[in-house]
Amino acid sequence: MSRKYKFGEKEGAYFVSFATVNWIDVFTRDDYFSTIIESLTYCRKEKGMEIYGYCIMPSHVHLIFHSSFGDPSGLMRDFKGFTSRKMLKVIEENPQESRKEWMLWMFERAGKKNSNVKNKQFWQQNNNPIEIWSLKVFEQKLNYIHYNPVETGFVTDPIDWKYSSARNYGNDDHTILEIDMN
Repeated sequence: MSRKYKFGEKEGAYFVSFATVNWIDVFTRDDYFSTIIESLTYCRKEKGMEIYGYCIMPSHVHLIFHSSFGDPSGLMRDFKGFTSRKMLKVIEENPQESRKEWMLWMFERAGKKNSNVKNKQFWQQNNNPIEIWSLKVFEQKLNYIHYNPVETGFVTDPIDWKYSSARNYGNDDHTILEIDMN
């Protein structure tokens, strides 16, 4: 694997994107978004994750973060492992989920193709981390994150996407997820 897709500088801030297997649009219900938000909140409070930007799309998540414990790779591994197990459980237990059998079958199918997975695979394995080494790179990645819902046609203004830090920066609205702005 190329060095450009690894966490190099342990003390650096990173832009990462990670998607569900087969780009399945899982995040279509508030309980699913809430599971990710709760996990990010836990990582902020208990695992030293500093979040500078985020956007949760139907099939993927974008983050700009820093590990204050100097282990960005381990932090992402733990976050993705926990949310994978939690999301599978939330989907399995959701009586309103009309796509339940199909999604669980797709996750199981992906897991069978991956020797690192015991049963079902929720997330694709890569994160494609890009180190934030300047203010210009930070602004570029933050704009990319915030305009993702606009580019896909979900909203016309980034601030209108409920699960994005555009609300934090634009309205000082930290009701969904508190971020580290300093």
